[in-house]
Amino acid sequence: MKTLFSTILIIVFAIGIHAQSRFENAKKQASQNKELILLNFSGSDWCIPCIKLHKNIIETDEFKKLETENVVVYINADFPRNKKNQLSQELKKENVSLADQYNRKGLFPYTLLLDSEGKILKSWEGLPSESVLAFSKEIRDIKENQK
Repeated sequence: MKTLFSTILIIVFAIGIHAQSRFENAKKQASQNKELILLNFSGSDWCIPCIKLHKNIIETDEFKKLETENVVVYINADFPRNKKNQLSQELKKENVSLADQYNRKGLFPYTLLLDSEGKILKSWEGLPSESVLAFSKEIRDIKENQK
């Protein structure tokens, strides 16, 4: 009987952990570490400005410092079109939910800087015109003003 109860408890616990979304986890992490959340909506295999944004900003060492220095938690809500790039059903569902909440116009790329509760602090429609250094500095400045 104890074994059956333990097994059921483990299964319920595992489902509960798995059911937590990346966004909920990001909000918790941001709250604990006093970080901001950078949410990016992209079409990674069809949207040229999205591809440029990732190459010229998101994938750079300068941007990665924002993550390693506990400035931002980064989430990419991707909407690829090519069959070979399709996401899991769970991830698709989460991305649609994020789009329903934050990107009802369906803009790509669309980047939001959020506080740990999910409140929008800044948004960028399309490819940001500033350099990665200016983009990172703007995020750092916003974080400093949050204190």
